[in-house]
Amino acid sequence: MKRIFYIISFSFLGLLLQILVHALIEILYIGLLVGDYNKYALGFSWGQLVLIHHIGTVILVILGLLFGFWQGKYWWKRLYEDKK
Repeated sequence: MKRIFYIISFSFLGLLLQILVHALIEILYIGLLVGDYNKYALGFSWGQLVLIHHIGTVILVILGLLFGFWQGKYWWKRLYEDKK
């Protein structure tokens, strides 16, 4: 039971890390768009940029959860199973 809680907690940590990465990317890119939309929009309309944002959000959430799950399994094994 502890192992499951440990891995779920790490998955949640991966989700939180993904939120920070997502926020950093958005802050930087929206700053560029506000500064010079024609140059940094790469020819996309706002609707297309929103679609790209939603797709990127789903990808980042999945990667964050997978990273957390992988790290949870890795550190559980390293800290608790390797000492036996």
